[in-house]
Amino acid sequence: MDGEHNGIDICNDDNSDQRRHSPGMEAVVHKVVAPPKQSTVKKIKGKLKETFFPDDPFKCFKGQPARKKWLLAVKYFFPILDWVPHYTLSLFKSDLLSGLTIASLAIPQGISYAKLASLPPIIGLYSSFVPPLVYAVLGSSRDLAVGPVSIASLIMGAMLRQAVNPSTDPTLFLQLAFTSTLFAGMFQASLGIIRLGFIIDFLSKATLVGFMAGAAIIVALQQLKGLLGITHFTKEMGIVPVMISVVRTRNEWSWQTVLMGTWFLSFLLLTRHLSIKKPKLFWVSAGAPLASVIISTLFVFFFKAQDYNISVIGKLKSGLNGPSLDKLLFDGTYLGITMKTGLITGIISLTEGVAVGRTFASLKGYQIDGNKEMMAIGLMNIVGSCTSCYVTTGAFSRSAVNHNAGCKTPMSNVVMAITVMVTLLLLMPLFAYTPNVVLAAIIIVAVIGLIDIQAAYHIYKMDKVDFLVCICAFLGVIFISVQEGLAIAVGLSIFRILLQITRPKIEILGNIQGTDIYRNLHHYREAKRIPGFIILSVEAPINFANTNYLNERIRRWIEEEQSAENRATSLQYTILDLSSVIAVDTNGLAFFMDLKKTIAKYGLELVFVNPVGEVMEKLQRANELHNFFGTDSLFLTISEAVMSLSSFIKLSP
Repeated sequence: MDGEHNGIDICNDDNSDQRRHSPGMEAVVHKVVAPPKQSTVKKIKGKLKETFFPDDPFKCFKGQPARKKWLLAVKYFFPILDWVPHYTLSLFKSDLLSGLTIASLAIPQGISYAKLASLPPIIGLYSSFVPPLVYAVLGSSRDLAVGPVSIASLIMGAMLRQAVNPSTDPTLFLQLAFTSTLFAGMFQASLGIIRLGFIIDFLSKATLVGFMAGAAIIVALQQLKGLLGITHFTKEMGIVPVMISVVRTRNEWSWQTVLMGTWFLSFLLLTRHLSIKKPKLFWVSAGAPLASVIISTLFVFFFKAQDYNISVIGKLKSGLNGPSLDKLLFDGTYLGITMKTGLITGIISLTEGVAVGRTFASLKGYQIDGNKEMMAIGLMNIVGSCTSCYVTTGAFSRSAVNHNAGCKTPMSNVVMAITVMVTLLLLMPLFAYTPNVVLAAIIIVAVIGLIDIQAAYHIYKMDKVDFLVCICAFLGVIFISVQEGLAIAVGLSIFRILLQITRPKIEILGNIQGTDIYRNLHHYREAKRIPGFIILSVEAPINFANTNYLNERIRRWIEEEQSAENRATSLQYTILDLSSVIAVDTNGLAFFMDLKKTIAKYGLELVFVNPVGEVMEKLQRANELHNFFGTDSLFLTISEAVMSLSSFIKLSP
């Protein structure tokens, strides 16, 4: 074969004719060609595009006139313009039913979750009014139902209580909550704007399953205060201090509260079980929380139960969200805690919202843009922080109800928001007699769905290391704290990634007789060693983090092969299959040169097989500078390398 400017002729040396025309050999050796040349600017542009724009959001702009491009740009940032022009009465009927259904769930949950965050109950209703309206304009999911969620509420309350006591200084605590919400929204929106949504992918499925289960248990245990009627309860999140507090305050237990809590908890669990068994009856569990609130409120009102150790919410002011821009606090004393709280609650709520949106989008066969969702969730939290709301996102329980109720567009969020608005304007006095024990029961039943035992079992069956991450997240949350548990799980996940990078998989290959196929000797029993060759395959990028390991591992394998007894043919060639090596850095190129020198000390020759793309290009450049391998050291396939080199194998004496 003749050499070309963009390739390396592997057969143009003095021995090429001998190899081609050796007895029993066929001329099937192909040229290894370098990839087409690209400028550095073009390469950087391509990498940036794949990093930040893997979904190619601008493809619809190509070939369009300027006016059309402006219209598409407006629709991109305001998805409501996509579906409003085609909205029909039939669609509205479906969305009206869905909106009213999720409102019946959102009202009691909003009040309950606000108390979970140590905020006034009215803030939970405010947060179920403004953010859904913002999301309806900016969001791309048809099924996502927006509002406060239990985990973010728990984390916000727990973190801010480290700086301020909500009982003694409720105004300052509220200011910190609004400020944390602003930082959460800014973080979420910035991830979407600068296309860094892949950051939340560090929260793996195993991490989320363990974290959610642990957080759900902590949330449920915190509700023992309401279920037992305890007045003085621990503010700590771990299971041990919570249970100690329950035991130490047993003199505060109220049997009346326990009785009412047990009854309503059983009722809610029964309706949930019924809806799981018969999905068509989803409306039963969806309406059960509001029904519980109404029934318990009427019971307390008519029987004066507040006089018998049944604590109630108390008077709530009527009216819509007031502006809270003046309540945002950027004092240096509390700036650190608000930023930290915003970051953590922002990540958790963003992950939950995007995951829920993608789940229901896949069920209905449409796609959502993750980065647009991040911008929508972030902007609705920024707006929310200025309108007396705290962190909100797409809640799984409400979204499931919204989906089952047959929602068609984000208009269901608008219907829910209007229903909440009516409640804020006209119905707030009715909640004055709502018992706290019922709110505790509602929270417990809501978080039960976050404990996914089946998912944990599947993780255990598929990957024991992932299961370890899951368990560590779970135990860290329930025994240490929610924040530390999450940090431990993320740390373990990152450690696993680093371990895979620094200790890449490298296999020794053999030939499946009668074929040109080479596979792992320890995996395929029919694969056999080729006399005179040790064939190795690296299945990872080669970089500064793993070159030392690869050098040591390959050297050890060669020593093991050379020391093996009863070898009819001495080891003479080391073939390194680079088919799965997608990238190499300068340390990796230095590794190739050092490896050649190391192998030469053992009396062996190094041969490369099928370097691809960037690896081939860098190998070619390095060879031009250092000339560390000859033209007969590069082959397209293992089979061609073995056929070409077999005639030079010498038998052992």
